Amino acid sequence: MTRMIWAASAAFALISSAQAMAWQTPEAAPAAARTVAPVAEETAPDGTTPEERANTARLNAEQAARASTDNTIYTQEVSAAQQQIAHDQQVYAEETAAYEAEKARVAAMSAEERMKWEADVAACKAGDTTRCAPQAPVPPK
Repeated sequence: MTRMIWAASAAFALISSAQAMAWQTPEAAPAAARTVAPVAEETAPDGTTPEERANTARLNAEQAARASTDNTIYTQEVSAAQQQIAHDQQVYAEETAAYEAEKARVAAMSAEERMKWEADVAACKAGDTTRCAPQAPVPPK
């Protein structure tokens, strides 16, 4: 209960001091409390002041500069990516060509060896024992 009485009396004191301050004349008011009448500024039809329009223009210019820089960086990154893709495709084509050449070489060598083997088999069957494969030794019993 006592706490409520103290709070109420403090509130009344604040209210009365605020009302007393409101009744003071501007000359009697402290220097910090005096307000300077705002300078009449031209306001645009949308209600903005020249300072607001200047700030807006400055911010727009800054944003446009950042956007231009970002666009330049993006363009450079895209160009670099395209160059990397072209390089990778070139490397892939070269590696594929080397692989295909090796595959063709091995296929030709294999075909040549098979033709020689078939000729040796035919000669062996015809009776030329020099071209027959060596016989495996028979293990003793």
